[in-house]
Amino acid sequence: MTESTDLGPEDRKIVTLARSTRARNGVPEGAAVRDETGRTYVAGTVQLESLRLSALQTAVAMAVASGATSLEAAAIVSEAEAPSDADRAAVRDLGGPATPVLLAGPDGVVRLSVTAG
Repeated sequence: MTESTDLGPEDRKIVTLARSTRARNGVPEGAAVRDETGRTYVAGTVQLESLRLSALQTAVAMAVASGATSLEAAAIVSEAEAPSDADRAAVRDLGGPATPVLLAGPDGVVRLSVTAG
């Protein structure tokens, strides 16, 4: 377990944004990504009849749609034990295999840090 205060300020920011989105929207997951210019993109889970995306997939899609060409980091706030393979693949597609993916619980404490690879 990694205390969120052990993270750098930019990583703490994306964890906080992901947590806030999850709580505000009442969705199972919140996520945030930071692109190569430092811009952040925040999203919650999308669960429509015709479209289902995890919060992290949605945040990556928002970054791509906004012109991002790479990612520096990603964060998910969830009850899950680990990021899904699909989530890691979305981050890897845009950021590369070395891009860190932080997984925090609903309390905001980072439980796992893995790479997208």
